[in-house]
Amino acid sequence: MIHSSKPGSIGRWKLVRLAVPVLVSGACAGCGLAGTAVATGAGAAAEVQEAQQAKQTEDRVKQQLDQAQQAAAQQRTDAESQGR
Repeated sequence: MIHSSKPGSIGRWKLVRLAVPVLVSGACAGCGLAGTAVATGAGAAAEVQEAQQAKQTEDRVKQQLDQAQQAAAQQRTDAESQGR
């Protein structure tokens, strides 16, 4: 190993030996994080689409319920007018 001429300082090669694994692991972690971010974004887009479809279904069911209530009210009105 190469030692520094200054006491207490880290030599150039020791610094490189320490820095390389940190840089490599950081680069790998960065790639994983990027992939995770893309997957999260795709998952979020799918969730938004599912929420929109659920809202459309809810609106359709509410409309059908309103129509059924109106039809029932009309039948009651017709039955009352025929009974008089």
